[in-house]
Amino acid sequence: MINKITIIGVGLIGGSLARSLKERNLAKVVFGYGRDQARLKDAQKLNVIDQFSTSIEEAIVGAEIIVIATPVGTFQSILGEIEPLVNDNVIITDVGSTKTDIVNIVHNVLKVKSNCFIPAHPIAGKERSGFEVSDSMLFDGKKVIITPQENNSSESIQVIEELWKGVGAEVDFMSAESHDNLLGMTSHLPHMLAFSLVNYLVNQNPTASIYAGGGFKDFSRIASGDAIMWRDICLHNKDQIICHLKGYQSTLNDLLEAIGDENSKKLENLFTTAKKTRDSWLG
Repeated sequence: MINKITIIGVGLIGGSLARSLKERNLAKVVFGYGRDQARLKDAQKLNVIDQFSTSIEEAIVGAEIIVIATPVGTFQSILGEIEPLVNDNVIITDVGSTKTDIVNIVHNVLKVKSNCFIPAHPIAGKERSGFEVSDSMLFDGKKVIITPQENNSSESIQVIEELWKGVGAEVDFMSAESHDNLLGMTSHLPHMLAFSLVNYLVNQNPTASIYAGGGFKDFSRIASGDAIMWRDICLHNKDQIICHLKGYQSTLNDLLEAIGDENSKKLENLFTTAKKTRDSWLG
């Protein structure tokens, strides 16, 4: 059992991890850190966390594991604050949706202490944010990708692997570069399309949503995601996102051409291929 785990950022993901650890009795103390004392107090009242503080020093003293669960854009300042306070006995990890930039920040800020940082990303979430919608079962059966650094010890990697398995997740390993490319396609690109689609609809006809059917609501659901988080993801995985947006543009051009040419065979093939692929994913 973990004696003390500190979660920096008690939102949806951080709060869900906290709930899951508490429900499964995996940690003696689940400690929350943030800037807003009132919200931390509310999280404690809801039994999301055991203890809290707005003092970073108080939050991490005695912690065996520190989980950074804030937007990627905050990592540099947070790591800068905790660098003087941590030693070789602590393991730092994260839940960020990008990895290559995070690893670079870790090495620039933590320097010789960078070996204590194990990058990780749970592929789980909701369109709503905040600890109020946190869920102890959020990670059950979901994938968590760990992207170990060369200087990580096998023991530290195993601790983080067991942490995520303990809350019901399935753990995979890959390089930070592979992670960013893969998530750029499967997560970041769809979110960009959803945001753009909703904005397009509003610009064309602000009242059109009244007549939107289930398909539009399903597709646009993820446009309710946290704006700050997605801003940071774009800035920290921009090369992959741009690459996949351009790739998607080429498929739209094919579709435009097929519609313009009234090429019924090509249209049917495009839709049939997509349907078969989607159906196969559903088993």
